[in-house]
Amino acid sequence: MMFDFLKRKENPKKDEKIRAHIFVFGRVQGVFFRENTKKKAEKSGVQGWVKNLRDGRVEAVFEGDRQNVEKLVNWARKGPIWAKIEALDVIWEDYQAEFKAFEIRYDL
Repeated sequence: MMFDFLKRKENPKKDEKIRAHIFVFGRVQGVFFRENTKKKAEKSGVQGWVKNLRDGRVEAVFEGDRQNVEKLVNWARKGPIWAKIEALDVIWEDYQAEFKAFEIRYDL
C-alpha cells in the first residue's frame, strides 16, 4: 500500500533471496495474528520475526526465497479470520541472512 514501491527490484529471479519489513494496521492484536504468522512462515521456510507494537500495529520482518516471502506478505494483507486489516506497509530491504528461524518477539 503506502510503501509497496520502496526498494522493489527490477526483473526479480524466482529463487532470489529477499527481505520484507512490514507494518500492519487495523484490528491485528488479540486475533492470533502473530501466532498465525509464525505458523505460515515456518511452513513456507521463511525466517524472521513478528511482534505487537504499543500503538496497536503489528511489525514483522520476513527473509527467504522471493516466492515464499511475497506469499507471506500477501497473506498478511488479509491475516487470520478474526483480523481486520486496514493497511499494510512493506519496505523491501536487502537480504541479510540474519535469522535461522521465525520467532514471536515480546519486546513491547
